[in-house]
Amino acid sequence: MIQYMPMESKKALFFEVAAQEAETLREAIAADANLKGLQCEFLEQKLDASGLTLASQADIVSVFINSVLDKGSIDKLAKTRLIATRSTGFDHIDLEAAKSKPVSVANVPAYGSHTVAEFAFALILGLSRKVFEASYKVKSGQGFSAAGMMGFDLYGKTIGIVGTGRIGQNVAVIAKGFGMKVIAYDPYPNNEAAKNIGFDYVSLDDLLSRSDIVTLHAPYNPGTKHLINMENINRFKRGSLLVNTARGELCDNEALLTGLDKGILGGVGLDVVEGERKLKDGEKVSTFEKLRAHPHAFVTPHMAYFTAEAQKEIARVTVENISAFLRGEAKNVVS
Repeated sequence: MIQYMPMESKKALFFEVAAQEAETLREAIAADANLKGLQCEFLEQKLDASGLTLASQADIVSVFINSVLDKGSIDKLAKTRLIATRSTGFDHIDLEAAKSKPVSVANVPAYGSHTVAEFAFALILGLSRKVFEASYKVKSGQGFSAAGMMGFDLYGKTIGIVGTGRIGQNVAVIAKGFGMKVIAYDPYPNNEAAKNIGFDYVSLDDLLSRSDIVTLHAPYNPGTKHLINMENINRFKRGSLLVNTARGELCDNEALLTGLDKGILGGVGLDVVEGERKLKDGEKVSTFEKLRAHPHAFVTPHMAYFTAEAQKEIARVTVENISAFLRGEAKNVVS
């Protein structure tokens, strides 16, 4: 239950905040008259074991996806009554443990729906037209020649969209602009969107076998872990491309490597990878090292959401969530 919290002496700690994001958050907080008097502190570190003592004294804790709040962590947040994640996904937070405290959890449900869709197409174009290889060839002094760099048109090709929420729908709209045929898979189909945009729902197996390009925009949960796996990698259309800007754990790294090595996949563009949190902690992930080194795999550091516009939207909604909570209202609370 949401309870009103008087503002006096209330403290909010924001973790995983770079300097530029801190300034954006400060501006959003200053613009909300209801938050006058709220004590705010911004930390670059993620909320891990070393930060729990500090966080335990905060009424409100805000995190991003690299702060894993399991039951043990949440139990140590003695004063905290709101966890405001600055992300759409909330798989890094144990919701059942939060409820038992009780601690409310709020997210940012719709930021970057255009931002991420555009980045997905940046990867698609980079792969289909061999932009990444061509740039490296020129930069490394291998000559100014297009030899070996033949790509293919997107016009007339079939794109398979896995997950048709806001981002997936925006990808479909962009794809239609390129003159592509669009098919989609979603266990919860949005038939109205399909009719308005002009795409058809098919089974996942059908999508993999028919698509020249497969792009993933599904949430991560126990049911979607390794959605792309060793069993279905062989169902992809030979030579097709795979793009993932959703969550790394949707794909089994070993399956991607098998698909690339066998020529089933002509290339992969990954903004997220399985084992991403370990990588950010400086740990080695052997399958990632193999993917990173593969000539037909191109990896970016989880930056599809990272634009000035998206950052402002994240800050605005996060601050609105906090303000509503302190007024005793529920806004974007997840369960």
